[in-house]
Amino acid sequence: MRRFDHGHLFTRNTNALGRAKTWLERQLWVQKLNNPLGVALLLLASLAVAYIMSSLSIRTSFVLYVVVVGAPLIVLCLFNVAFSIGMMIFTAFMVPFVLKFTNVPIGTLLDLLILLGAVGILLRQIKERDWSFAKHPLSYMILIWLYYNLMQVLNPYAESKMAWLYTVRSVAIQQVVFFIGAYAFRHNRKAVFGILKLMVVLCFAAALYGLKQQFFGFSAAETAWVMADPERFQLYYQWNMMRVPSFCYDPTTFGILMACFALFCLALIIGPTRRNHKIALIVMLMCSLWAMAYTGTRTAFALVPVGAIFYAGLILNRKVVLVGGILAVLGAGLVLKSTSSGVMYRIQSAFKPTQDDSMNLRLENQKKIQPFIQSHPIGGGLGSCGVWGKRFNPDAELSHFPHDSSFVRMAVELGWIGLILYTLFHYAVLRTGLYYFIRCRDPLIKAIYAGITTWTFMLAVACYAQEAILQLPMNVIYNVSLALLVTLKNFDPAFRATGHAPPLSSDNPALYSMPDREVPEKSA
Repeated sequence: MRRFDHGHLFTRNTNALGRAKTWLERQLWVQKLNNPLGVALLLLASLAVAYIMSSLSIRTSFVLYVVVVGAPLIVLCLFNVAFSIGMMIFTAFMVPFVLKFTNVPIGTLLDLLILLGAVGILLRQIKERDWSFAKHPLSYMILIWLYYNLMQVLNPYAESKMAWLYTVRSVAIQQVVFFIGAYAFRHNRKAVFGILKLMVVLCFAAALYGLKQQFFGFSAAETAWVMADPERFQLYYQWNMMRVPSFCYDPTTFGILMACFALFCLALIIGPTRRNHKIALIVMLMCSLWAMAYTGTRTAFALVPVGAIFYAGLILNRKVVLVGGILAVLGAGLVLKSTSSGVMYRIQSAFKPTQDDSMNLRLENQKKIQPFIQSHPIGGGLGSCGVWGKRFNPDAELSHFPHDSSFVRMAVELGWIGLILYTLFHYAVLRTGLYYFIRCRDPLIKAIYAGITTWTFMLAVACYAQEAILQLPMNVIYNVSLALLVTLKNFDPAFRATGHAPPLSSDNPALYSMPDREVPEKSA
């Protein structure tokens, strides 16, 4: 292969042709079109592509657009695992929103991204042969959970293999995201904070869109989608108000997301963030709580004080406990106050479970299903109840059982053995977060650990009343958060000093390492 000679680029050319040749070679070979000429060529190419697509049919132009845009993204996801994580999070937010306007099965796009991320790791392991990112107690617990769910395909009590196939994606397969994130974040500090920023931005955008739906109304397409199903309309329209779902598929998921995001913002506000960042986070905190109020989700309303109490007990800060106590007294007064507002009534009803007919009905259903759970140690099979149960086993008794809760669903579909494993899984997650929060020294790392651990605790509590983790975008965010729990400590001085963290990348150590806090020298 002939090497390009750059020497003549620095020689003077007397004629115009020589100067033009030198200029063109500099633009192409030296600057590699990272200049105005490259921008101009891209604009000309986009005009040509736009003209060609406008002259074709809608279906053909759409396929061409997918090829032109999707092919580079697929290649990038294969060779940049951190970028594939970002695409998964973005897709997890957009899929439930787009599904309101089309019947195209775009949910498989997330499966494709997970597959690309996993294949990208396997290709790297041909050379690296380093599986240390998967050697963690939490990783082993997730592998046990994955294995148990995959073996459910052999469950003799299962009515349909197709129901298992559709259900295992959200219950178990998407937890592969944890291993992809654990590999991508293991010594890439830039990727860690980039993903955290992306999660914060998307959650804030969801809060703003929820407020838009409340004060400016739903779009025509969203209104048509809600009105198309009487049961869906009954779920959305309650107490003379429309519950807002934002980008999520239902208001319940959106409300729980906003409650968890609000406490995460609180952890970052109390942490060692800059003043301008604190102001931005306070705005995000207020907007998320504001949007949460209009979801009418009682589980989310109860999660806020539960998460605040857990967070206050976690950091044991005197000022936080004092302010939290004052807010608790004000909140108690709000609950006891009589009101005619539908929003306020929904908030108050969340703290009066004995007067809630819905909660009493759930408790009654749980008592009825207990004999079945006790007599079926491996359950009735994944997908035996819920949406997929009604679709694939409409005549089965379990398909009409209103499980409502993730814990109840695991007990019914996976048996009491599955329920024990699911409970141990949540225990392993919380133990991991608490373990590293206590031992990390860096204030920023500790603040992020406090926020993520509080988030996972709130979701574990929410699983008792709702399917809090199994819905998009929550399941992807949850698994990425678990990957952050096991990798953030790699950038903490306490773990780097003891050698418990993996070695930093030798390619660009300044990019991946976190500088230690400056310690002022003692005066002589």
